[in-house]
Amino acid sequence: MSILDCKNALAADVCRVIADKYPQAAVTEEEIAGMFEYPPDAGMGDLALPCFKLARALRSAPPKIAADLASAFDGDGAVETAEAVNGYLNIKVSSAFLRDGLLPEILAEKENYGRLHTGDGKTAVFDYSSPNVAKPFHVGHLGSTAIGHSLKLIHEFAGWKTVAVNHLGDWGTQFGKLIVAYRRWGDKAEVEAKGIDELVALYVRFHKEAEEHPELEDEARAEFTRLENGDEQNIGLWKWFIALSIEEYKKTYAQLNIEFDHYTGESFYVDKVGEVIDLLREKDLLKVDQGASIVDLEEYGMPPALILKSDGSTIYAARDLAAAIYRKRTFDFSRCVYVTSAQQSLHFAQIFKVLGLMGFDWADQMVHVPYGTVSIDGGKLATRTGNVVLLKDIFARATEKVKGIMAEKNPDLENADEVAEAVGVGAIVFHYLSNSRIKDINFVIDDVLSFEGNTGPYAQYTYARCASIIEKAGGVPADADFAGYEPQEPEKALLLELSRFPEAVADALASYEPMVITRYVLSVCAAFNRFYHECRIVGAESGEASKFRVSLTAAVKQVIGSALHLICLKTPEKI
Repeated sequence: MSILDCKNALAADVCRVIADKYPQAAVTEEEIAGMFEYPPDAGMGDLALPCFKLARALRSAPPKIAADLASAFDGDGAVETAEAVNGYLNIKVSSAFLRDGLLPEILAEKENYGRLHTGDGKTAVFDYSSPNVAKPFHVGHLGSTAIGHSLKLIHEFAGWKTVAVNHLGDWGTQFGKLIVAYRRWGDKAEVEAKGIDELVALYVRFHKEAEEHPELEDEARAEFTRLENGDEQNIGLWKWFIALSIEEYKKTYAQLNIEFDHYTGESFYVDKVGEVIDLLREKDLLKVDQGASIVDLEEYGMPPALILKSDGSTIYAARDLAAAIYRKRTFDFSRCVYVTSAQQSLHFAQIFKVLGLMGFDWADQMVHVPYGTVSIDGGKLATRTGNVVLLKDIFARATEKVKGIMAEKNPDLENADEVAEAVGVGAIVFHYLSNSRIKDINFVIDDVLSFEGNTGPYAQYTYARCASIIEKAGGVPADADFAGYEPQEPEKALLLELSRFPEAVADALASYEPMVITRYVLSVCAAFNRFYHECRIVGAESGEASKFRVSLTAAVKQVIGSALHLICLKTPEKI
């Protein structure tokens, strides 16, 4: 039984006491379960119920409430002790409860331990990563990609059916610029050989040349107009640029173990915008302002949503509306999640409001998950100036660093290159997801590539250490009976950490925050390494202790493995 189960059971007990001693009060088990806290000091207990939160409902003083509740627990079941202290009900969870309930459950359920069923029967669509075609996959894309994929995995772990959509930026005047640059300075063989790197070089050159020759901007707009009008040569170049880009992006996705269900970029929705415009006019929502067509959102505290430019052409807001309608019809989602920079928060607030005004009652199923900006050594990223750090280059540097460390510590390791990439790439992703997603991040490369302290390599190494211990012990005991074994304090502390995994998943799901899982992993690793140093595992003081500790190690390995998977990290058995 997890700590979530324990809280629910305790909440039921508390409600029974309240019904008996405070019959006038109306408090639900769900409310009580949500009030439990973790004391800052383990000496105060494993769980605490702050009774001042009940004072108004129960019309009594917190110390008296705590005393009344404490008297109802006699040491049976999950509770070892219940003590009233300064208005708090402090509870110590029984070691036997963890030993006989939790540990066998983890060993039996394996990868299913911690799974929730809150999403059973529901579909969630995730729009994430979404780089602009013919531009590099740089460190600035890591946020949308890692956060988005982690949230997708967390939803799957909670029972949701998920659909991963890569909404490529594959439409717009930048393609006019690239077509002009390619025709003026490009070489087909060079582009085929260098791929997206050469396309980026051409794009950067266009902007440099345009500073001296601004007429190039007009030429680019004209070429994009030809593309919009179906010019065969321009469409051919455009499709080529897209194919080269996706081929390059898939290499990075493979390193991150990511696959998308659909690559449907902006261009996919161009022919679907007409219906959106018709619906907006039908609802009398489109208004003309200085020649442009807008939806007035002043009443809702937002600036107008621009739908059509003054020349009648659409912009990405119209395509986003078309995409939302298409996805609802196609996937019948219960939740549609967009993972983009916080700079687009207003845009999505406008889109969701317009959908509601259009009469779509599913508009409240749309979710924007914002994240902070990324800079490199304090410098802003900008493709047009060439100021980017490619994600593949950071991954390569991290992988080479891991190779060097492994060559010293484990020179005979099989699949060394594969393991080095898993650990190197994992270090970058873990570093990013260790922070709150809304926080702006300045990637200082030396810090990112430091593997000391609370890092991805530390977590992966702890997982591998568990695997090594289990192998050395000859496997997990199949006939282990722990009923007579009394766990020592480090063992109980570790069991408590393992019991919190389903709660961590629930918290990450509710807050759309992978950092919850990242920090949970570090807590488990810290508890395990304390246990490892204080308790002999293989060859322990008794066969009973050894069986228990090897089984506990297997449970730790399972939980760390599941948690690392949820934050996009691989789990090598040997490092």
